[in-house]
Amino acid sequence: MKLRDLVRRPVYRLYARRVEGRIDHDETPKHIGVILDGNRRWAKASGGTTVQGHQAGADKISEMLGWCTETDVEVVTLWMLSTDNLDRPEVELRPLLNIIENTVRGLAADGRWRVHHVGNLDILPAGTQSVLKEAEEATRDVDGILVNVAVGYGGRQEIADAVRSLLLEHASKGTSFEELAEILDIEHIAEHLYTRGQPDPDLVIRTSGEQRLSGFMLWQSAHSEYYFCEVFWPAFRKVDFLRALRDYAARHRRYGS
Repeated sequence: MKLRDLVRRPVYRLYARRVEGRIDHDETPKHIGVILDGNRRWAKASGGTTVQGHQAGADKISEMLGWCTETDVEVVTLWMLSTDNLDRPEVELRPLLNIIENTVRGLAADGRWRVHHVGNLDILPAGTQSVLKEAEEATRDVDGILVNVAVGYGGRQEIADAVRSLLLEHASKGTSFEELAEILDIEHIAEHLYTRGQPDPDLVIRTSGEQRLSGFMLWQSAHSEYYFCEVFWPAFRKVDFLRALRDYAARHRRYGS
């Protein structure tokens, strides 16, 4: 280890403790959505491979969930694979799916998290579907942070799936289109989202410096606060997380008033 790093480490720990001491736990977001961005760019900058970048990003997840536990967060949604990512070449997609599957297995085996899949299960390979279903079933009764693993997820896809589910439900009840149009409101659609029954995200964090949602939780994030962080996801530190919470707590949330 370089002398510079030996000097920086205690300074960083001291700074992190100072930031943590200023966090108001009464103002902690209860649901945090995270766009895990920058794995490939981190790998390139580090001289590693794309697979190594994705693995480093996967290894960061449990660490981040530990920080969430310490700060009373109740729900975390992790965008691990978008519907667009499924169009990547097989030579890149298959290793990425393997990493995701192993990560989900690890979250389930940890025993601290309740795993829930959000996304279109039908567009995923059979093996990935099985892993997600098994993790959800195995952790159903866990009393811990609810971890939404967004795999095969797209915000527009979610809304389309919700509307489709809504139409099928009312068709089975014999509701006519005219009757449905008369009663349809926001809550009817919300009840068919992947996250139905959950609170909407209070805070959405995106790493890597990109300042856009890219379709992440389009419906649920209507009133969310956004925090864009310059660091790539594998390099995301506790102090970066605490800064996001501090920034969130400092904002005045008016919901359009």
